[in-house]
Amino acid sequence: MSVTKTDALVIGAGVAGLYQLHRLRQAGYAVTCIDAAPDIGGTWHWNCYPGARLDSPSYTYQYWFSEDIYNEWEWSERFATQPEIKRYFKFVADKLDLWPNIALNTRIKSAIWDATAGEWRVASECGREWRARYLISCVGMLSAPKTPLFPEQDRFAGTVLHTARWPQEGIDLRGKRVGVVGVGATGIQVIQTLASEVEDLYVFQRTPQYAVNMNNYPLTQKDHDFWRSQYPTMRHSLHTTFGGFEWNIPEVGVAAEMTPEERLRILEDCWQDGSLKMWVGTYPEVLADEAINDEASEFVRAKIRARIDDPAIADKLIPKHYGFGTYRVPLETNYYDAFNRNNVHLVDVKAHPIEGFTADGLMVDGQEYALDVLIFATGFDAGTGALSRVDVRGIAGQSLSELWRRDIRSTLGLQVHGFPNLFTVAGPLAPSTAFCNMTTCLQQQVDWITDAILYMREQGKSQMEASAEKEEEWIQHHDEIAESTLLMKTNSWYTGANIEGKPRRLLSYVGGVGVYKEICEEIRANHFAGFNIT
Repeated sequence: MSVTKTDALVIGAGVAGLYQLHRLRQAGYAVTCIDAAPDIGGTWHWNCYPGARLDSPSYTYQYWFSEDIYNEWEWSERFATQPEIKRYFKFVADKLDLWPNIALNTRIKSAIWDATAGEWRVASECGREWRARYLISCVGMLSAPKTPLFPEQDRFAGTVLHTARWPQEGIDLRGKRVGVVGVGATGIQVIQTLASEVEDLYVFQRTPQYAVNMNNYPLTQKDHDFWRSQYPTMRHSLHTTFGGFEWNIPEVGVAAEMTPEERLRILEDCWQDGSLKMWVGTYPEVLADEAINDEASEFVRAKIRARIDDPAIADKLIPKHYGFGTYRVPLETNYYDAFNRNNVHLVDVKAHPIEGFTADGLMVDGQEYALDVLIFATGFDAGTGALSRVDVRGIAGQSLSELWRRDIRSTLGLQVHGFPNLFTVAGPLAPSTAFCNMTTCLQQQVDWITDAILYMREQGKSQMEASAEKEEEWIQHHDEIAESTLLMKTNSWYTGANIEGKPRRLLSYVGGVGVYKEICEEIRANHFAGFNIT
């Protein structure tokens, strides 16, 4: 087995991994970035399913460390598609000449802390091994697909696909009988895209969604010039807003002082924006006050109902048992209209769960649905799933996956007590696990991690570990805010409820991106107080 010595090993070549590679290499460290995929892009490599696109405005979903890179790239539309996003990351990798430090087709199977040497021993499935002082996980918060198993699945003679492992060469579904299991953000994109292409589309729905109508449009030269003029402001301001976008929300308490008509006007304005502003741009009480949430929920229900011709179908597609925003809010284009088509069929698998496969399709409530292709859009083991699939062992051989099976813990989503020099970007209990414009939060975390490593070098130190006290302090703060919201009352992947046996804890910090950054900055200014540095 070949062994490579390096200062730092970065796992994942997506948004965070590429930036972390750049920051550490720029600081003079020997660093390698590895990824299981045959190409860079992370999520945007694997998720190449029909209709895949951003739900963050593209002019906010990019790197901010280089004004030259910012000015050279021009997005074609407000919400860019997967191929364009992937081209963007290749453009950045080319500009920064990152390729020599990237190892693709390399899946990590274990990472063991060697206390004597003060380094991580990392082994890949293909037989390579690294010895690294610092191990930085950039594996992504939504990169461990959940693929359900049904009785007699092997009997099915058709094709089974998962949206997170879509064939890179694509697949022709025209004229096919296609089933989609799952109607989350991904399922919605697939369904609205395939509805007009396939012969018949069967949508197996368990939980209906409050989807917001996307306002997408081509970006003009005038748009590019405007956003370029905003670069200095945006580079700073995105890190101070609640969700890491260009908009912010009023202070807590403002909604209660408004009249119902004033609140309705804000909801309408945000709805017309056609973005996630409808979710994290109205007022914070939507996620905390049941009466205010009821107003927002009824508002969105009415918008959905107006799009669907058949009242019985509308009744099934409109959520009733949870409030708006307590599930992940998708953006859609013609999703609800798709159910007005004769070739699109809604199957309620909440009332009657999928019984299993036949050779020709799926059985639900004693009825066989004949299919040529079945697509699982069933989501992920979020936050902890990807890193838990690696055998990570810290002090005294403590297993990270076993720890997280008992209790999902971290310090700011950046480190876990008992695992020195392991840094986690988009780890659990940070905003980036769900409640943030991803590029905003990922870059902020990479910068903090880089500064921590540079601080150790300046102090002549080589190891950093979150103290048990600091970790407990963060968990208590995180949980206190989580319990003050309505999010904990809804069973969703936000709380790990989609994975059987997963400990229940809100996976994402919901105190706001700006507040989180202030907390991180204060720790940095106080010489990383709460972290044991030796």
